[in-house]
Amino acid sequence: MKDLKYLVAFTIPLTTIISLYFQGYWSYFTPFYAFILLPILELLLPIDTANYSEESVKEKNLNGLFDWMLYLNLPIVYGILLASLILISKNTLETYEFIGIILGVGMVLGSNGINVAHELGHRQTTNERFIGKALLLPSLYMHFYIEHNFGHHLHAATKEDPATARYNQSVYGFWFTSTTRQYIGAWKIQKNLLSRNNQSFLSAYNDMFWYVILQLGYLLTVFLLFGSVGLLFVLGSAIVGFLLLETVNYIEHYGLLRGKTDSRRYERVKENHSWNSNHVVGRMVLYELTRHSDHHFKSNKKYQILEYHEVSPQMPFGYPTSMVLALIPPLWFKIMNKRVPQEMIVMN
Repeated sequence: MKDLKYLVAFTIPLTTIISLYFQGYWSYFTPFYAFILLPILELLLPIDTANYSEESVKEKNLNGLFDWMLYLNLPIVYGILLASLILISKNTLETYEFIGIILGVGMVLGSNGINVAHELGHRQTTNERFIGKALLLPSLYMHFYIEHNFGHHLHAATKEDPATARYNQSVYGFWFTSTTRQYIGAWKIQKNLLSRNNQSFLSAYNDMFWYVILQLGYLLTVFLLFGSVGLLFVLGSAIVGFLLLETVNYIEHYGLLRGKTDSRRYERVKENHSWNSNHVVGRMVLYELTRHSDHHFKSNKKYQILEYHEVSPQMPFGYPTSMVLALIPPLWFKIMNKRVPQEMIVMN
């Protein structure tokens, strides 16, 4: 039964379904749940630093239940998106209700869409990667697959990495620098990948071209079926979704930088180059994304067997609470700046 704890991740879409059904002030149930109720639970529930035994790791690594809990997000995300579009096209909603539902659906796209796509994007099977890319589509962030896997994991905790927030950089400034630099970086990475395989940039093998076509096709389909209101809705939800991701990116590596060796190359990524959190609520809701230090240390490990390392810098709160703090820069700096290792502050 303990393996079913990750079903908690489905509480985010559940709150959105409740919002769609009741509307009114219930339209804001998802952000209220994610950024008020979950942080309260994080403060009340204990921190779990335990790791699994070698035998348990082997068992969990082979247990298909953990994979199916990821796959199930595909029909859930698209089902909620379709239900929302039907609702707004057949009902006259108040402006505040429209905004509330955009926020709720956007949070589903970020947590159960992009976050799950991130996990599946590291898998080796084509089918799992396909599901991951399909989950990135509604957030208009399909380039994330290329930039994250071939850029971020290579350059994490360096100034060359768009997804690593600098010391004293606010989350709002980071939103702009990260989104723009990651998109440009994805095109550069794609060009280099094609060049290595002796393939033309202007070819059917350029995945970035396909991502543009698929995303434009998605927007056009929504416009033709649900009109300008539907288009506005999916654009707003997509923005909320990828800004949620970028807020997570912000807190994951804030102020952490890798040193350089005598040969002026960056040291390899270690357990101390990502912020770790063992707060149980965030771990379950985000499929262990909060044990990010181990994920970067060994990116091929599945979420259910990620471990805690004592040398990893620890966040004082879980990810949901930390995301709220990040939105208040003075408070974030006051709490987090003293936790950034002094040698890394100098490098910043």
